[in-house]
Amino acid sequence: MDKFVDVILPLPLQGTFTYCIPHNMECDELVGCRVVVPFGPKKHYTALVARVHCEAPEGYEVKTVLEFLDTAPVVTPGQLKLWEWMSKYYLCSVGEIYKAAVPQGLKGEFKPKIETRVMLSAKWRDEKGVNLLLQSLSRAPRQKRLLAVFLDAVRPFSKDPAEISKHRLIELAQVSANIYKELQDKGVLETYEVEVGRLDAETYEAAPLNALSAAQQKALEEVKEGFGNRNVVLLHGVTSAGKTEIYIHLIAETIKKGQQALYMLPEIALTKQIVDRLRRVFGSRVGVYHSKFSDSERVEIWKKQLGDEPYDVILGVRSSLFMPFKNLGLIIVDEEHENSYKQQDPAPRYNARNAAIVLASQFGAKVLLGTATPSVESYYNATVGKYALVNLKTRHRSLQLPEIVVLDMQEFQRRKLVTGPFSDPLVDAMKDALVSGQQIILFQNRRGYAPLLECRSCGWVPKCKHCDVSLTLHKKAGKLTCHYCGYTIPAPVHCPNCEERNFIDLGYGTEKIENDLQNIFPDARIARMDLDTTRTRSSYENIINDFQAGKTDILIGTQMVSKGLDFDNVAVVGIINADALLNYPDFRATERAFQLMSQVAGRAGRKSGQGKVFLQTKMPEAPVIPFIVGNDYASFYDQQIGERMLFHYPPFYRLVYVYVKHRDVHLLEEFSVLVGKGLREVFKERVLGPDLPPVARVKQLYIRKIVLKVENSLSQYKVNETLLNMMDSYCSHPRYKGIQMYYDVDPM
Repeated sequence: MDKFVDVILPLPLQGTFTYCIPHNMECDELVGCRVVVPFGPKKHYTALVARVHCEAPEGYEVKTVLEFLDTAPVVTPGQLKLWEWMSKYYLCSVGEIYKAAVPQGLKGEFKPKIETRVMLSAKWRDEKGVNLLLQSLSRAPRQKRLLAVFLDAVRPFSKDPAEISKHRLIELAQVSANIYKELQDKGVLETYEVEVGRLDAETYEAAPLNALSAAQQKALEEVKEGFGNRNVVLLHGVTSAGKTEIYIHLIAETIKKGQQALYMLPEIALTKQIVDRLRRVFGSRVGVYHSKFSDSERVEIWKKQLGDEPYDVILGVRSSLFMPFKNLGLIIVDEEHENSYKQQDPAPRYNARNAAIVLASQFGAKVLLGTATPSVESYYNATVGKYALVNLKTRHRSLQLPEIVVLDMQEFQRRKLVTGPFSDPLVDAMKDALVSGQQIILFQNRRGYAPLLECRSCGWVPKCKHCDVSLTLHKKAGKLTCHYCGYTIPAPVHCPNCEERNFIDLGYGTEKIENDLQNIFPDARIARMDLDTTRTRSSYENIINDFQAGKTDILIGTQMVSKGLDFDNVAVVGIINADALLNYPDFRATERAFQLMSQVAGRAGRKSGQGKVFLQTKMPEAPVIPFIVGNDYASFYDQQIGERMLFHYPPFYRLVYVYVKHRDVHLLEEFSVLVGKGLREVFKERVLGPDLPPVARVKQLYIRKIVLKVENSLSQYKVNETLLNMMDSYCSHPRYKGIQMYYDVDPM
């Protein structure tokens, strides 16, 4: 009887595709294995087997699997189950999830890392022969040095000889590769190849757990009690309350039960500090997984998790959710409020915090959501009893919360008490901190030198030719760059419109703030942490390590500096422009402003006494500012939840954003009106739009946006099924085939 497989292709296509298994390729365990299949007239893809069956499809000729790539599954049934849920909930194809979830090396041929190592040729493998050999090389000092270094490193005649790579040997001997070749040609040294892992082979000594304070211990017991009644606990602890130590104690208890733990962070920048703390306690049982690792490293950690000795603890950002787990017992989502947990583009546009809760339910595991500034949705779930709530209101070691000083920049500018972007009180506080050997963090949520370059003579502003945005000046690079599509041009010397050389840069990015600081404090050691300075894994680590070690006096950063970094000696924090956060056109703007500014403020005064936070704004009367100054989350939440209920926003309603994109703005307008009308026929007044988003053209595609607000009482899956059917119906029309249409469920 013929056998068939339904496979998932790494393509944005709904459903699975059926292929026939050749009789000479039959295998016992196929689900979760990779196969090579033909698709279309000429293309081949690495597909993933989702089902094996004997049901021959009707109505078309079934193509045959070309090759099996695995003898054992590389994706578990639990992972496939999570993908299926994500596909239905987030209105995307399983193929898009496969493409995002699995390392690229597992979607093609993965080549193990090969290292060339060195050994003595057979005729010299005794001490007498080696001594004669060294004497014979007296007139070739570099060859002799290379051989001596080899003997010292390898100890070939000891009971436990070591191994050395060719690259390392040449490096230690400080000679050229030609010297090695001369010894090889003489028949002294030989090479051999071995397969080596890319994972950290260093062993770590595990240390005992730190003792908890009375407040921490009480919170830990309340978390465990909460887990007795609920699967999810929200730990609401002020900044520097010691939440990480509570996490570590919970992980230790999970490992004792023979279970695994997943520790999720919102930002790669945080992993360096946290991994050091975890390895101090759990040693080599901790694995780290995120996009700054090479694809080959990610493949190896993936395979290790499928093997007999997986890591007990995985630390990672949102992509770590897709790792294969065997016995997951605990998921910690640190800084659960962060919008970094939400994938924006491309699909799947999932929220890792919410998907983690679904993943945990599959294993019967528990989820701990930790933050000093809970998302409105999570706090609501805690107040209505869906989650258990634990409060930790005191800082560790009874440290004081920082004093927050609100500075009215309009008033300071009127009185001419401003230097560049800095008010005089902030400059004075920075001077005092530097004199006393303390550190400073400055927050500006915009990278580059200046967001706008303008000709003073004619008003010309350089804009992106692909997107409806102005180009950002990056002065050190001498370039103007679009932060949406990456389009870059050299910074102009003269205006192409009027030929004048009369440019002015408007606004402040982190690079300009760094430049101004160097003029004010020429002797200060200044570092910048933003997307431009953290392209690699080592760059993140170097910036953080230098600041932690006191090698940097002032750290300037975008929102990266707000996310849970723990520094001992920060006395001053400056929020350069709070208004940029408050004026964003989104219903979450106030929530994000409260969270970001509260989190940035929390970096001050940890072990160096009470810190000071300077909040510069032209809107000191903004309603959210007293909540930030008073660290009053409860009042902030009460105000927000009332607005959300009144205007039909989460947590009372679910949101789905409908995006349509095309190069022809007229065809797009016609299509978006048609879609809006169709949605209104089904969902009535729950539909808003189509409207222009804040940036209405990106990468040469015009964009329209429709908002759907659906009350929680409606069946989520019926709504989603209707939306998928509508998209299939509209996009299959010949006139609209080139139009992109997609959904963003639970947008952030």
